[in-house]
Amino acid sequence: MTDIFEPEEIYHIYNRAIGNEKLFLSEENYSYFLNKYHQFLGDKLETLAYCLIPNHFHFLVKIKPNITNEKLVKAFADFQNSYSKSFNKAFKRHGALFQRKFKRKKIDSEEYLSQVIIYIHLNPVKHKITQSPFDWNFSSLKTYLSEKPTKLNRSMALEWFGGLEGFRISHQENVVIYLPDEFQME
Repeated sequence: MTDIFEPEEIYHIYNRAIGNEKLFLSEENYSYFLNKYHQFLGDKLETLAYCLIPNHFHFLVKIKPNITNEKLVKAFADFQNSYSKSFNKAFKRHGALFQRKFKRKKIDSEEYLSQVIIYIHLNPVKHKITQSPFDWNFSSLKTYLSEKPTKLNRSMALEWFGGLEGFRISHQENVVIYLPDEFQME
């Protein structure tokens, strides 16, 4: 675990709600969260993958050149604070929403990078929300399979999988890791 962000490095960033709280109570919450994310962080990093789960989130990002650790940490704090205030107002709640600031882990190899992308996209299966990561609407997986314009850096991540077909196959092959026994294939 690293305590600072370094320009042009890649990080897995994640956080969760306090206790049994949820970060997202409606589809609109997921969209609003992503809009706030892009508002506060879009000019400071490139997003390679993300997944929003009812009680937590994951982002895989590459820090843009000339972005200092201090600017990025402040932007993340402002992003989470802005979302928390809006969420609290909308749902008439008070107090902290996130368990902590956020956690980050620097990606130190291409192999680990591929594993993290798959892990992020398979999160809905891991947490038994869906049986297939392709069924979850609040991750970047469907964006990779689409040709629509996006804020994701698709080309960078697809290179590690040898293109779109390799990306799709890697996700399909790895989904069995998280399937409950009754769904495992013999």
